[in-house]
Amino acid sequence: MALAGNLCMVLLILLDNQLHTPMYFLLSQLSLMDLIYICTTVPKMASGFLSGNKSISFIGCGVQCYFFGNLAGSEGLILMSMSYDRYVAICFPLHYPICMNRRVCVLMILGSWAMGAVNSCAHTVYVLHIPYCRSKTINHFFCHLPSMLTLACMDTRVYEYTVFISTILFLVFPFLSILCSYGRVLLAVYHMHSQEGRKKAYSTCSAHLTVLTFYYAPFAYTYLRSKSFQFPEEDKVLAAFYIFLTPVLNPVIYSLRNKEVLGALRRVTKRIHSLKVYASFYPSTQVHVDAVICRH
Repeated sequence: MALAGNLCMVLLILLDNQLHTPMYFLLSQLSLMDLIYICTTVPKMASGFLSGNKSISFIGCGVQCYFFGNLAGSEGLILMSMSYDRYVAICFPLHYPICMNRRVCVLMILGSWAMGAVNSCAHTVYVLHIPYCRSKTINHFFCHLPSMLTLACMDTRVYEYTVFISTILFLVFPFLSILCSYGRVLLAVYHMHSQEGRKKAYSTCSAHLTVLTFYYAPFAYTYLRSKSFQFPEEDKVLAAFYIFLTPVLNPVIYSLRNKEVLGALRRVTKRIHSLKVYASFYPSTQVHVDAVICRH
C-alpha cells in the first residue's frame, strides 16, 4: 500500500501540469522519501521472516542505518516546510507568490536532503567504528541505532548526547514549528465567515496533525531516552508507527482527500486512455499514409 500510494503520487505530480506548484512539489518529495524509506527496512525484514535467515552483513547494517537516518531526518524537515507553505498560503495569501517562489521551494528541498544526509553520515560513521564485544544479535527487526548501542563494550554516554541533540533539531523543533504553523492557520480559519469552510479546514488540519503525531511522537520518545531506559519490545511497537503506518497514511491523508489531486488523477487517466485508443488506431493510419506516398 505504501509503495503503490507514494509511487502514484510522485508520478501524478510529475505528469499533471496543474500540480506543478510549491505545495505539490514538496508533497512529491515527501512521497519520494516515504517510497525509499519503507524500502530501506521492510524488504530485508520480510525476507528474514519468510526465509528464516535473519542475519545482515556489517556493511549492510551500516547502509541501512545511513538511509534510515537520512530519510527520517529529511522527512521531518520536509514536513516542517509543508506546514510553513500552508501557513503562508492561508495567513498571507498576497505574499505567497513571493515567500514561496520556485527558488525558495528548491532551497527548502535541497536543504532538507543535505541536512539529513550530513547528520546521518556522522551517526553511521560513529556506529560502524564502535567496538562490539557482546552478542551481535540486535533485538529489533532492522539495524536500530539505540538497539545497536546496547551491544557496545565502551561508554557511549557522550554519543548519546549527540543523538539527543540530533533528535531535538530534526524531530522536536520541526514538530513544534508545525504546531505553531497549524495553530496560526486554525486561528485564521476561526475568523472565516463560511461555516462549511471552517468545518473543512478543521477536518483537514486534524487529519494532518494526527498523522504528524504518529510520526514524530514515537520517534522522539525512542531517541530521546538513554540506552538504560530502552525496552526492546516497546521500541518495536513504536517503530511500527513511523516505519509502516506513516508511509501508508501520508498519501491517503495528504492526497486522496484532496479534490485537486483527484481531479489530476482523472485527467491523467483520461490522457493515458486516449493515448491507448490512439495507439490502437496508429498502425492502420501509418499503413494508409505509406500507401498514399507510394502512389504519389
